[in-house]
Amino acid sequence: MSDQHDPETVEPLPETCCPTVWLWPGQALYAGPGLGLDPHSGSVWCLAVGLDGPLTVTVQGDAITAGSVLIPPRLIHHLSMPGGLVSCYLDPSSQRSASCRQQFSEFQGGIGIGHAAEPVLTAMPDDDNTARRWLDVAAPDVPHRVDPRIELVAKQIREDPAAAVPAREFAAAAGLSESRFLHLFRREAGTSLRRYRIWSRLVAAGTAVAAGENLTTAAAESGFASPSHLADSFKTTFGLSATQLLSTGLRIRTP
Repeated sequence: MSDQHDPETVEPLPETCCPTVWLWPGQALYAGPGLGLDPHSGSVWCLAVGLDGPLTVTVQGDAITAGSVLIPPRLIHHLSMPGGLVSCYLDPSSQRSASCRQQFSEFQGGIGIGHAAEPVLTAMPDDDNTARRWLDVAAPDVPHRVDPRIELVAKQIREDPAAAVPAREFAAAAGLSESRFLHLFRREAGTSLRRYRIWSRLVAAGTAVAAGENLTTAAAESGFASPSHLADSFKTTFGLSATQLLSTGLRIRTP
């Protein structure tokens, strides 16, 4: 990319830098070397910040290059960067995703360009405290009103992602028709009920792996039909396989 930093002036990540993922209810944060991602479409908002130069998001052949970008759910894109990366995945129905969107004044094709606190966010978090501070700067936890019926359903899914509650039951409990409920969920949560459930199951699977479970057990405990279902969902959401990511020596933290 013509607007990357001069390679001679870029300081590489320390040799001891260990890629790390932090998992909180509704949020995930990755910090480490940039990964060779395939084009993918996530279930949640993704804030990505390049640490060693601008990163590039390509959508249908159109490229956007910036120091930080906010990528919406359900958008097939290819993300590339010259070095280190911090990426934050935000539950679409959360207060944090709403406040993060407010940190961007420019959007192109639905993608936010240039977080207001970008200079601060280029510092890589290296422990639980700095990761939490990074999240608080990137996406402050400020009040955001979501329809309480949808908020309740989202909370139920996060707390028990393995449960296969059909949409019609959620709709009946909310006093809505199934079609109206699904429309309202997508509007309020920013993603479909199916994708939201997959996201919640992926977070649960990551938490299980952090606790020492293998991928087969993690898949079963988090509600995936099989390990291959978990693998396919992971790659579709993040652009690389879980096995590839774990092979980097990744640390998974659940502070």
